[in-house]
Amino acid sequence: MSRPVAVGVDGSDGSVAAVDWAADEAALRGDGLRLVYATRWAEHQLGAMKVSHADRAGEAEGVLAATERHVGSRQPELALTADEVEDAPVSVLLDAAAAAELLVVGSHGLGSVRGFIVGSVGQEVIAAAARPVVLVRPGYEKDRAGAPGGSGRRKVVLGLDVNDVEDELVDFAFDFAGRHGAPLEIVHTWHHSFVHHPDAATRDDMEAALSGAVLPYRDRFPATEVTVVSAPGRAAEHLIEAASDARLVVVGRRRAARGAHIGSITHAVIHHAPCPVAVVPHA
Repeated sequence: MSRPVAVGVDGSDGSVAAVDWAADEAALRGDGLRLVYATRWAEHQLGAMKVSHADRAGEAEGVLAATERHVGSRQPELALTADEVEDAPVSVLLDAAAAAELLVVGSHGLGSVRGFIVGSVGQEVIAAAARPVVLVRPGYEKDRAGAPGGSGRRKVVLGLDVNDVEDELVDFAFDFAGRHGAPLEIVHTWHHSFVHHPDAATRDDMEAALSGAVLPYRDRFPATEVTVVSAPGRAAEHLIEAASDARLVVVGRRRAARGAHIGSITHAVIHHAPCPVAVVPHA
């Protein structure tokens, strides 16, 4: 039995964008969609305003009902479930992720500042989820060709370290690109001295290492059009630049034996990439 695509719902603009992306992705995959709304919030989040359980449950019911109608108008054939769960949002979303093919959550724009807000709940979920988490910002559909199921061929971007190639990460990127009929751009960066510029031999060695790391996946996904980019510099900067004309950026997050952690590259990408970002946990 296939797992659903799960999406966190709270009625915000970021949540609406996440629902739209998740609905289109679930329809493309042939999976169901599960809407999840958490109704138990910490006291400091409620502030001085006291909200009863009945009020919170009523608000959840209203938001979920409106979201179900919205999804039905967008993807009328999509199998849909909606759950209001009384627990802390991080716990609710982590449980939803564990039972899903992937989890989708929203982020919020910063207006004129170049970047997006990923709240504490989103960051905790990304850092600890057992399954891939896709972060979606409001306005991602302004170019519909880049949306899931769109007719355009905007690329999928994968950030890859050739010294730490993980199947879970690379398979996700190839599979996503293949489902969408999109080209895949694989980006590997490497450090160089600020004094000595990299010579041709160094560049050739790095490009050969990247091509060698990708070769087994090319063989497994022969229909996917692949471009490899090996360049000196900071990985986050290259990935954020590549994201400017991408439909999705895929980055990894190592599963920690103790505690949860988002690496610096992934942290920068989820806050600054203008397109949806998938964070894939790996060993």
